Order: sequence, then C-alpha cells, then structure tokens
Amino acid sequence: MKQDSYNDITEQLGKQLIAAMLQEQRSSRRWRNFRFMVWLTMIIISCYLLWHPFYCNTPPSKGRYIALLKMHGSIDPDGDFSAENILPILQEAFADPKAVGVILNINSGGGAPVQASIIHDAIVYYKNKYHKKVIAVGEDFLASGAYYIAVAADKIYVNPNTVTGSVGVIMKGFGFSELLKKLGIERRIYMSGVAKDRFDPFLPQNANDAQKAQQILTVVQNNFQKTVLTARGQKIHGDYDKIFNGDFWSGYSAVQLGLVDKLGNLIDAMNQEFHTTKHYDYSSSSSILTHIKDFIGTNINQALSTV
Repeated sequence: MKQDSYNDITEQLGKQLIAAMLQEQRSSRRWRNFRFMVWLTMIIISCYLLWHPFYCNTPPSKGRYIALLKMHGSIDPDGDFSAENILPILQEAFADPKAVGVILNINSGGGAPVQASIIHDAIVYYKNKYHKKVIAVGEDFLASGAYYIAVAADKIYVNPNTVTGSVGVIMKGFGFSELLKKLGIERRIYMSGVAKDRFDPFLPQNANDAQKAQQILTVVQNNFQKTVLTARGQKIHGDYDKIFNGDFWSGYSAVQLGLVDKLGNLIDAMNQEFHTTKHYDYSSSSSILTHIKDFIGTNINQALSTV
C-alpha cells in the first residue's frame, strides 16, 4: 500500500513538473514573439520616417510653390478633420515664405458646426495676417460644415458632380419610451434641475423640448447663413429661402446659384489661380503620424495577443 501511494505521488509530481516546464516554454516563446514584434515595429517605423518624407513629400527644391492642405472625412472633434488637428497645419501652410498661396482640397459632407466655425475663422485670420490667396476645391462632397469652411476661401472650385451646399443644420435622435412600457421597464431619474433631462430618449417628447431644440437650431442656422452671406453675398443669385433651406445641388447648379465660383479640379485651380502645379502637401505630415499610430496599435495588439 505504501509503495503504491509512493508511486502515485511520484507520478503526480512528475506530471506537475512536466506541465510547469511546458508552461514555462510557452511563456518564453510568447515573450520572444512579443519582443520580435516590438523590434520589427520600431525598425519599420524608423525606415518609414527616414525615407518617406524625402521621397514622397518634400518641398520643391527650386522656386515657389502652393501650400496644399487636404481636408477629408467627417468634421469631428475626435477625428482627423478637427480644429485641433487642422489649425496647426493651417498656421504652418500660411507661414511658409515660399508658398505663393494656399489650396484647401475638401471632400466632406460636414459634421460638427462648432469645429467648422473654428476652422473657418482660422482660415480668415491667417489669410488676412499673411495676405495670401486661398482657394478651396471640392471633390465628391462640399456640403454643410465643409461648405461653411470653404466660404472662407477667395474662390471655390468644384467638379460638375460635386454635392454642394446644404446650408442648414440638423439634430437627430430616437425615442424609446413606448418600448420601455412594452418591456415593463421603469425609467428612474434623479436630478437637481427641471430641464436636466431634456432630450432623454427614454422619455416621451414634449412641446418644450421640441421648442428648445428648434431655438438652438435656429441660432446655429442664422450664424451659418450670416457667414455665407458675409463671404459670398454679392455672388449669390436666387431666392434665399431656397438656397438656405438645407438643400444641396450638383456642382454645376451651385455655380449657377453663385454658391461656388468655377468648375474644375485641383490641377485646374492650381494652373488658373497660381500658374503652377508645384506644391507641398502640408496635410501629409499628419497622415504619416496617423499611419504610424495605426500601425503601432495593430502590431502591439497582435503581439500582446500571443503573450
């Protein structure tokens, strides 16, 4: 009996020892993979930073050129197209002594009105400070907040098919109060102010909330309309009630209405306004940082998943 017990204990200890050794080997292998991925990431980033700026985005070596700034995507305080990201690049582009002017290459359906307003005001400020011509070029979309930004330019070019305009504001939401009733869920709210629960999607909409929302939208719309009229009042043709009702048009129709100045693409704007296509893309520096950040995040996550 004692011998059998001894053998059982010995066998169990042997299994535990083998399991511990295998676990240690797996852990060691995972950490080797992690270190390899970190080093690989650092090497690739170093190569990218060393070679990319010199071969892909360097100022023309001779003569003067155009400062180009691309503004693409939704206007979002947390995105690439935000005042926080755009304003430093704007300042660099305008302050460049070799830049004969600035072209804003915009492709956006709009977004946050406050961000659009800040960027618009910054363009006007730098334009007056550095006395440089600013041209906006719309691509697929030049609508809502993107158009708000574009009117800060001296001229606006669009493709005949560019979705243009949409001078208006919108507030969206959902209501789930009836759904809660069907599910038998009771909504409990504790607050210090009677208006603190405005626009709560789990409460029925009331007339006061709708009126409040409309008041806010009216103020924002009036500011939007005033900005457009200040920039392009003498150029706009047609009924203001039609133009400022939030509707949008093709680029061709937008020219007829005076919302934009000319039909053409980026190269057309460069040639016609500055008589050169030599340019330096200031927005690419932020793109490099974005690519590096995404690359690091992806590879570190992959490495961590093996640890």
